[in-house]
Amino acid sequence: MSTTVIDYTKELPVVEGRPPASQIDAVVSAPLDQFPPRKWWYAFAVTLSMLSIGGFCIGMSLYKGLGIWGVNQPVGWGFDIVNFVFWVGIGHAGTLISAILFLLRQRWRTGIARFAEAMTIFAVMCAGLFPLMHTGRQWLPMYLTPYPNQHGLWVNFTSPLLWDVFAVSTYFTVSLVFWYLGLIPDLATLRDRTTNKIKKTIYSIFSLGWRHSNRHWQHYERAYLILAGFATPLVLSVHTIVSFDFAVSVIPGWHTTIFPPYFVAGAVFSGFAMVQNVLIFVRQYFNLKHIITLDHLEKMNKVMVLTGSMVGYAYAMEFFIAWYSGSQFETFVFLNRALGPYSWAYWTMVSCNVIFPQLFWIKKIRRSIPAMFLIGITVNIGMWFERFVIVVTSLSRDFLPSSWGHYTPTLYDAGIFLGSFGLFFTLILIFVRVLPVVSISEVKAVVEGAQPSHH
Repeated sequence: MSTTVIDYTKELPVVEGRPPASQIDAVVSAPLDQFPPRKWWYAFAVTLSMLSIGGFCIGMSLYKGLGIWGVNQPVGWGFDIVNFVFWVGIGHAGTLISAILFLLRQRWRTGIARFAEAMTIFAVMCAGLFPLMHTGRQWLPMYLTPYPNQHGLWVNFTSPLLWDVFAVSTYFTVSLVFWYLGLIPDLATLRDRTTNKIKKTIYSIFSLGWRHSNRHWQHYERAYLILAGFATPLVLSVHTIVSFDFAVSVIPGWHTTIFPPYFVAGAVFSGFAMVQNVLIFVRQYFNLKHIITLDHLEKMNKVMVLTGSMVGYAYAMEFFIAWYSGSQFETFVFLNRALGPYSWAYWTMVSCNVIFPQLFWIKKIRRSIPAMFLIGITVNIGMWFERFVIVVTSLSRDFLPSSWGHYTPTLYDAGIFLGSFGLFFTLILIFVRVLPVVSISEVKAVVEGAQPSHH
């Protein structure tokens, strides 16, 4: 009687079916060689309509002032800062997948890294809109840059709002360079494949003379490794600095040291959920199921279980810290969140961020496309409500009951938020039609049998 020994240490293939290099080139490059189908134009019309609504609301805000928003006294921060923190968080998954998983030699990142990097750039662009509008006078953001001027004005380096400017702009710049560097070998491949003279000229310019030589690969891998090492601390530092907008204040519910790790875990949580949601459509629409496999999505769901558990632990610790501090103001704020006028938002946040993601412990749900898509949507809804709860509940009821107020967003707030989604998805639709959504060179390197094996 023979027994079968299963090797649990053997890694599953990253690319299914062992496709040849020419097939990988053809499949990934296919969307760039074909005219967009009717479904793409329908989706583009919807996202462009959303962007137009947001543009109209921004124009009305510039024309009439921020009084048309729901912000008031004492809630001076409303949808603008909530959406800023939300979009910065969405932009965290890309650099995590690209840089940190690259340094940890996680081969499964190759199928999803390019798309996640692009989503990072687009999300940070959406995030940057809200602080600019929040100033009220659009010429004021220029004073956030330290440069000599005739007015003798200098920036306040002790303000965490200024730290945001430096952190987010640095993160965007490094992410953009990191994304472009990874594109260079693929642009050269597209240059060699295309017969269109205009495309060949564009690809030739942006591929920087890449010839696939051994010397080029050596320089490329060294530069990619250096940038990955440089980008890794940015993943931790950017949302840490964003959390300082709240943590360095004296407002009850904000003045706590748990915010930096809490915000970073939440950012990775929401970022992975957004990447997972969009990749489900991309792999189906562009016939990339053998490259962006179910195992990729399952690993992302496992990361979401981990970060979601960290976020749930942070929620519990906030109540413990408020009780243990002995401060009646801190205790009141958290009881007010759970039982006060915004309790509906708080329990929506807890349900979406803590309860629903725990379903991923079940393997059948973790590998079910409809289930993971729905849970990913609830995670993004819950993470938006988390930022709403943090911002609004602490500002609406602080130290003096005589200064309490209530925040109600207006249609203009909702329109600008909808417009940010329109900008985000419009950029994604353009990206999938002009650049490869998957790194051709990296996928070729991880196909089973592509690398020599030594026993």
